[in-house]
Amino acid sequence: MKRDLFGESLLNILLPLGLIFGLVLLLNLNVESGNPVEASQQPIELWLKIIVGYLAAGAEIAAASVIGLAVIRGIFVYFRQVFSSSRQHFDATEIVRLQLGRVLVLGLEFAVASDILRTAVAPTRQDISNLAAIVLLRTLLNYFLEQEIRQVEQSRLQDRE
Repeated sequence: MKRDLFGESLLNILLPLGLIFGLVLLLNLNVESGNPVEASQQPIELWLKIIVGYLAAGAEIAAASVIGLAVIRGIFVYFRQVFSSSRQHFDATEIVRLQLGRVLVLGLEFAVASDILRTAVAPTRQDISNLAAIVLLRTLLNYFLEQEIRQVEQSRLQDRE
Protein backbone atom coordinates (compact mmCIF):
# COMPACT_ATOMS: atom_id res chain seq x y z
CA MET A 1 0.00 0.00 0.00
CA LYS A 2 2.82 2.40 0.89
CA ARG A 3 4.58 1.49 -2.34
CA ASP A 4 1.46 2.43 -4.35
CA LEU A 5 1.23 5.77 -2.55
CA PHE A 6 4.93 6.41 -3.14
CA GLY A 7 4.59 5.58 -6.84
CA GLU A 8 1.52 7.77 -7.20
CA SER A 9 3.13 10.73 -5.42
CA LEU A 10 6.28 10.30 -7.51
CA LEU A 11 4.15 10.31 -10.66
CA ASN A 12 2.32 13.44 -9.46
CA ILE A 13 5.68 15.19 -9.16
CA LEU A 14 7.54 13.82 -12.19
CA LEU A 15 4.77 14.14 -14.78
CA PRO A 16 4.28 17.91 -14.41
CA LEU A 17 8.05 18.45 -14.20
CA GLY A 18 8.53 16.40 -17.36
CA LEU A 19 5.85 18.38 -19.17
CA ILE A 20 7.38 21.69 -18.09
CA PHE A 21 10.85 20.51 -19.13
CA GLY A 22 9.49 19.42 -22.52
CA LEU A 23 7.82 22.80 -22.98
CA VAL A 24 11.06 24.63 -22.22
CA LEU A 25 12.91 22.43 -24.72
CA LEU A 26 10.30 23.05 -27.42
CA LEU A 27 10.40 26.79 -26.91
CA ASN A 28 14.20 26.84 -27.16
CA LEU A 29 14.40 24.92 -30.42
CA ASN A 30 15.98 26.70 -33.35
CA VAL A 31 13.32 26.65 -36.02
CA GLU A 32 13.31 28.06 -39.49
CA SER A 33 11.95 31.54 -39.86
CA GLY A 34 9.52 32.66 -42.49
CA ASN A 35 6.52 31.11 -44.18
CA PRO A 36 6.51 28.73 -47.11
CA VAL A 37 6.03 30.29 -50.50
CA GLU A 38 2.31 30.71 -51.11
CA ALA A 39 2.65 30.58 -54.91
CA SER A 40 3.86 26.98 -54.84
CA GLN A 41 0.68 25.72 -53.19
CA GLN A 42 -1.86 23.73 -55.16
CA PRO A 43 -5.40 25.16 -55.53
CA ILE A 44 -6.82 22.23 -53.57
CA GLU A 45 -4.44 23.03 -50.71
CA LEU A 46 -5.65 26.64 -50.64
CA TRP A 47 -9.28 25.50 -50.47
CA LEU A 48 -8.40 22.98 -47.80
CA LYS A 49 -6.74 25.73 -45.75
CA ILE A 50 -9.88 27.85 -45.98
CA ILE A 51 -12.17 24.99 -44.95
CA VAL A 52 -9.90 23.94 -42.08
CA GLY A 53 -9.70 27.60 -40.99
CA TYR A 54 -13.49 27.70 -40.67
CA LEU A 55 -13.53 24.39 -38.79
CA ALA A 56 -10.86 25.67 -36.40
CA ALA A 57 -12.81 28.87 -35.85
CA GLY A 58 -15.89 26.74 -35.11
CA ALA A 59 -13.93 24.75 -32.54
CA GLU A 60 -12.74 27.98 -30.91
CA ILE A 61 -16.29 29.31 -30.82
CA ALA A 62 -17.44 26.02 -29.28
CA ALA A 63 -14.72 26.26 -26.60
CA ALA A 64 -15.64 29.85 -25.78
CA SER A 65 -19.37 29.05 -25.75
CA VAL A 66 -18.98 26.00 -23.52
CA ILE A 67 -16.80 27.86 -21.03
CA GLY A 68 -18.88 31.06 -21.13
CA LEU A 69 -22.17 29.23 -20.58
CA ALA A 70 -20.62 27.22 -17.76
CA VAL A 71 -19.49 30.40 -16.02
CA ILE A 72 -22.97 31.91 -16.29
CA ARG A 73 -24.54 28.66 -15.07
CA GLY A 74 -22.01 28.44 -12.24
CA ILE A 75 -22.83 31.94 -11.04
CA PHE A 76 -26.55 31.16 -11.15
CA VAL A 77 -26.16 27.84 -9.29
CA TYR A 78 -23.87 29.42 -6.70
CA PHE A 79 -26.27 32.25 -5.86
CA ARG A 80 -29.24 29.89 -5.82
CA GLN A 81 -27.50 27.56 -3.35
CA VAL A 82 -26.10 30.35 -1.19
CA PHE A 83 -29.51 31.92 -0.74
CA SER A 84 -31.16 28.54 -0.17
CA SER A 85 -31.66 27.77 3.51
CA SER A 86 -30.98 24.04 3.14
CA ARG A 87 -27.36 24.20 1.86
CA GLN A 88 -24.13 25.42 3.35
CA HIS A 89 -21.91 28.00 1.67
CA PHE A 90 -18.95 25.60 1.49
CA ASP A 91 -21.02 22.92 -0.23
CA ALA A 92 -22.25 25.43 -2.83
CA THR A 93 -18.71 26.51 -3.59
CA GLU A 94 -17.47 22.94 -4.03
CA ILE A 95 -20.37 21.99 -6.30
CA VAL A 96 -19.77 25.00 -8.55
CA ARG A 97 -16.00 24.37 -8.61
CA LEU A 98 -16.50 20.75 -9.64
CA GLN A 99 -18.97 21.61 -12.38
CA LEU A 100 -16.82 24.46 -13.68
CA GLY A 101 -13.68 22.30 -13.57
CA ARG A 102 -15.31 19.59 -15.67
CA VAL A 103 -16.44 22.13 -18.25
CA LEU A 104 -13.01 23.78 -18.35
CA VAL A 105 -11.52 20.40 -19.21
CA LEU A 106 -14.01 20.09 -22.08
CA GLY A 107 -13.26 23.65 -23.22
CA LEU A 108 -9.54 22.93 -23.22
CA GLU A 109 -10.16 19.88 -25.41
CA PHE A 110 -12.02 22.05 -27.94
CA ALA A 111 -9.17 24.57 -27.88
CA VAL A 112 -6.59 21.84 -28.51
CA ALA A 113 -8.73 20.53 -31.38
CA SER A 114 -8.76 24.02 -32.88
CA ASP A 115 -4.97 24.28 -32.67
CA ILE A 116 -4.54 20.87 -34.26
CA LEU A 117 -6.88 21.82 -37.10
CA ARG A 118 -4.97 25.05 -37.76
CA THR A 119 -1.72 23.09 -38.06
CA ALA A 120 -3.17 20.22 -40.10
CA VAL A 121 -2.64 21.64 -43.60
CA ALA A 122 0.98 22.07 -44.79
CA PRO A 123 2.58 22.91 -41.46
CA THR A 124 6.05 24.37 -41.16
CA ARG A 125 8.50 23.38 -38.43
CA GLN A 126 7.53 26.57 -36.61
CA ASP A 127 3.82 25.64 -36.76
CA ILE A 128 4.53 22.17 -35.40
CA SER A 129 6.74 23.57 -32.64
CA ASN A 130 4.07 26.11 -31.65
CA LEU A 131 1.41 23.41 -31.67
CA ALA A 132 3.53 21.14 -29.50
CA ALA A 133 4.13 23.92 -26.97
CA ILE A 134 0.43 24.88 -26.86
CA VAL A 135 -0.74 21.28 -26.55
CA LEU A 136 1.83 20.68 -23.83
CA LEU A 137 0.66 23.71 -21.85
CA ARG A 138 -3.00 22.79 -22.21
CA THR A 139 -2.26 19.18 -21.31
CA LEU A 140 -0.54 20.39 -18.16
CA LEU A 141 -3.55 22.54 -17.27
CA ASN A 142 -5.88 19.67 -18.04
CA TYR A 143 -3.85 17.29 -15.87
CA PHE A 144 -3.95 19.57 -12.85
CA LEU A 145 -7.67 20.27 -13.29
CA GLU A 146 -8.47 16.56 -13.45
CA GLN A 147 -6.28 15.87 -10.39
CA GLU A 148 -8.13 18.52 -8.38
CA ILE A 149 -11.53 17.26 -9.52
CA ARG A 150 -10.59 13.70 -8.58
CA GLN A 151 -9.35 14.77 -5.13
CA VAL A 152 -12.49 16.78 -4.38
CA GLU A 153 -14.76 13.96 -5.53
CA GLN A 154 -12.88 11.45 -3.36
CA SER A 155 -13.11 13.70 -0.32
CA ARG A 156 -16.84 14.18 -0.93
CA LEU A 157 -17.34 10.40 -1.13
CA GLN A 158 -15.43 9.94 2.12
CA ASP A 159 -17.55 12.63 3.82
CA ARG A 160 -20.76 10.89 2.76
CA GLU A 161 -19.58 7.57 4.23
